[in-house]
Amino acid sequence: QAQLVESGGGLVQPGGSLRLSCAASGITLADYGIGWYRQAPGKEREGVAFISNSDGDIGYANSVKGRFTISRDNAKNTAYLQMNNLKPEDPAVYYCAAAFELGFVPPPPGNYWGQGTPVTVSS
Repeated sequence: QAQLVESGGGLVQPGGSLRLSCAASGITLADYGIGWYRQAPGKEREGVAFISNSDGDIGYANSVKGRFTISRDNAKNTAYLQMNNLKPEDPAVYYCAAAFELGFVPPPPGNYWGQGTPVTVSS
């Protein structure tokens, strides 16, 4: 059964860094676009970053541009989100998703989603 498993979330001080991982099993991640999305309490899920299956198209939300970097390691069947200079507005549950086509709008159910990993930013 195909699944995505996120890890790497946790508590970090403002200005700190975290690297989230999205490990895939049952699918070949290289065949899919990968997106990272986040959802804070009381808010809708929003797109953070995405990378196309060819790596030719990468996008970042304005709120994270210059601080977050999305990447993938096809040999490890894993995608990453490097988050630097974390700010008080970044806390949320972060999800990865895999779909043939995706962008900032979260892909609908039926595509592959992980269970989420929480990120907390607090001093």
